[in-house]
Amino acid sequence: MSFIQSLQLSHFRSYDIAKMHGVHSGLIVLTGPNGAGKTNILEAVSLLTPGRGLRSAANEDIQNKNAPTAWAIASTIETGGAEVQIGTGIEVGGSKRLVRINGAPAKSQMALSDYLSCIWLTPQMDRLFLDSSSGRRRFFDKLIFAFDATHAGRVTRYENAMAQRSKLLREGKFDQSWLKSLEAQMAETGIAIAAARQDFAGRLQRACDMAHDNEETFFPKAALHLAGTVEEMLARMPAVEVEELFTYQLSQSRMRDAETGGAATGPHKGDLQVRYKAKDMPADQCSTGEQKALLIGIILAHARLLRAEKGAPPVLLLDEVAAHLDEKRRAALFELLCDLGGQVWMTGTDESLFSAALDQAQFWTVKQGKISKG
Repeated sequence: MSFIQSLQLSHFRSYDIAKMHGVHSGLIVLTGPNGAGKTNILEAVSLLTPGRGLRSAANEDIQNKNAPTAWAIASTIETGGAEVQIGTGIEVGGSKRLVRINGAPAKSQMALSDYLSCIWLTPQMDRLFLDSSSGRRRFFDKLIFAFDATHAGRVTRYENAMAQRSKLLREGKFDQSWLKSLEAQMAETGIAIAAARQDFAGRLQRACDMAHDNEETFFPKAALHLAGTVEEMLARMPAVEVEELFTYQLSQSRMRDAETGGAATGPHKGDLQVRYKAKDMPADQCSTGEQKALLIGIILAHARLLRAEKGAPPVLLLDEVAAHLDEKRRAALFELLCDLGGQVWMTGTDESLFSAALDQAQFWTVKQGKISKG
């Protein structure tokens, strides 16, 4: 199990210097008024993993505008019984995020995945089932990344190849050898992406189905389905044949893609469809409360799956998770989170929302750019 023992923020968002020492391995509750900087702390924790964090912010946008030096995050992480010093930030005037592990520069952000895995839930994600499919793809790919760090690389390679192909088509440069090479790369990586999503959807569905009856009372089981042309072909054809067919489709859609941009088909068009299993109802037709409960149920199932396959759950970052849950559902959630056995960071404006976790959680107060225990 990996968890954060200490966290120091320098010139990060609303903070000049802020420190947290003696952070324990279970439930962590951050309380304070709106705008105090609670979510900024969760964002900092999320940046101890590869990627752009829970806000998907550009590195330069994280900088405290009043600070003369660049932002940085330092943390002590306990993993496998050993302590690891993690540091990340940017240089003054720079935009590239740098990473240090035990004082030594890391080759890339990907090195962080060896030490910590984070999954988050934010208020903006409450519309996951209502908004466009791109948000659901990003959410699902993030879940996969916790198990397979190479998945992000596949998605990046696919998107880069598609962008280069779109540029050629838009400029009218129908160089056959160049286009064939890019389309071959799109087909190879695209099928790998779709196959990884399909495999993971099956594993996550089984984890959802294994929820105990008492959990389902408060966080209903979800039925997951991957929709999309490539995904549907993979369900009935060998991957090699799908790759050949996808390559052919790309070659045939060049004229249309030159006008519309992107590509007419591919894993970038896929969608994660979710249903409330017991009611057999699409998630986007459920009530706001049911959608929130379904999403929490998926996060809990993912954490159980990670614990079963990797030996430890991820660090969970749950921003304002208790705000729209009734008292019984909050108590059930805290109990389930404790049972997972991992570190969970939660935020809220009112400490009373976490009264059911008083005996299990470590409380921190966030106010006027300061973080204090208790």
